[in-house]
Amino acid sequence: MRRSILTGMSLAALSFGAFTLTPSAATQSLFSAPQSLGQSEALTVDRSRGVLTMAPLLEQVTPAIVSLRVVVVPNAPAVDSQSRELFERFFGQVPDGLRPDTDRFEGPSGGRARESGGSGVIINASKGHIITNHHVIDNASDIIVTLEDGREYDAEVIGSDEKTDIAIIKIEAKNLKEIRPAKEDSYRVGDYVIAIGNPFGFSHTVTSGIISGTGRTFGRGDGYEDYIQTDASINPGNSGGALINSKGELIGINTAIISRSGGNNGIGLSVPIDIVNGVKTQLIENGEVRRGRIGVSIRDIDQALEEALGLPNRNGALVNEVTKGSAADKAGLEDGDVIIRFNGDAINSSNDIRNAVGLVPPGTRTDITYLRDGKRINSKITVKPVEEEEEENDVKDKTVTDDLERFDGASLTDIPDDVETRGGDKGVYIASVRRLSKAARSGLVSGDIIRKVNRKDVKDLKEFEAIVKASTGPLALSVERNGSNIFLAVR
Repeated sequence: MRRSILTGMSLAALSFGAFTLTPSAATQSLFSAPQSLGQSEALTVDRSRGVLTMAPLLEQVTPAIVSLRVVVVPNAPAVDSQSRELFERFFGQVPDGLRPDTDRFEGPSGGRARESGGSGVIINASKGHIITNHHVIDNASDIIVTLEDGREYDAEVIGSDEKTDIAIIKIEAKNLKEIRPAKEDSYRVGDYVIAIGNPFGFSHTVTSGIISGTGRTFGRGDGYEDYIQTDASINPGNSGGALINSKGELIGINTAIISRSGGNNGIGLSVPIDIVNGVKTQLIENGEVRRGRIGVSIRDIDQALEEALGLPNRNGALVNEVTKGSAADKAGLEDGDVIIRFNGDAINSSNDIRNAVGLVPPGTRTDITYLRDGKRINSKITVKPVEEEEEENDVKDKTVTDDLERFDGASLTDIPDDVETRGGDKGVYIASVRRLSKAARSGLVSGDIIRKVNRKDVKDLKEFEAIVKASTGPLALSVERNGSNIFLAVR
């Protein structure tokens, strides 16, 4: 169900004055096949009225958008009628935490089953498959789908995935129309877009705007985030609706807003078609998304690391650590490598590789490309299955600061005999870090063990000092922290 009233989406109105249009566009067909939508320009000229309009496009697209009415059963134990009668006789009511086993019952606090709304998009007319948000149908006892022509159907859940907030439901109905999906990565910032949904129960509401940004995240942490951002006017009920381009092609499923008040602040988020395509097949076939892992911890590349490692740019995901015997280990990856391509797609950040790996079915053998010492290495890798609680998380740490003065505030020693380490007794131990010091601001913490400087093994404190004093540029430190390896950059 909706996680908060902040979820939902519709796009803010856009001035049409900047568009140059040809009248013939109004007469173009939007169908490549009888049940496939999306082939024309959004704005056309209606010469009979002398106005710009989206009406011809919307007449073809909106039949693929549905309204959802969702009933959620309060989570409380059932009470049979005999027990209910006894409770009412002696206590006057059924106590909190218990509910009668009837279709319409009181919840734990005496309230009735909750009902809410949302939107959906028909993606397969012949099979009745509809895509929506996980949070719209989560814990639903009943889902009622209303088509544009007013027909209503009960829907069943085929599959749902909380981490991408995507779900597939199904209805048994004839004469449905489906929407055409856009090609992956076919959208750009500045593209004109249209959102269709059911805010506040107003069926098939249409709003418009532009793509304000791509690759957005908003800190869920446990999800796979790569949202399209739009200057959207968003209201409850739009969740699960369609974000389409000017040809009527589906480019995203409207999901959430960024707002302190619950109203429109012009920042709306949509799950892109790339992720939708990555999960829908698994949801239809398996009812769930079975994720994989490759056995690395990773982080983004900042300016200091770019300079310290001599990288051409900041694109890619820096490998902090490779698990021994993992898929990554077998593919030849090492600590300090930078993953730049996976499964045919460019990797520009740690979030990219996490999304890419998490959406590839386990057992898939695919390509991976990484940089090492300025050389580009191509390899093959087999994604392994993983339990959700074992999924690797991006390691994103602060960066560091310049000479032994760069480590001001840190007490550096050889590794004490009584310190248990995973990587052996070679390195430099951070015994303490003074609060607000250069070392602290750089990201070093007490208990860290510096294993490498600029990818060179460090034997002890003496060797470490020699390397640092001889270095004039930024330093890339490989640090063992709590049994895991991370990279820090010191200017």
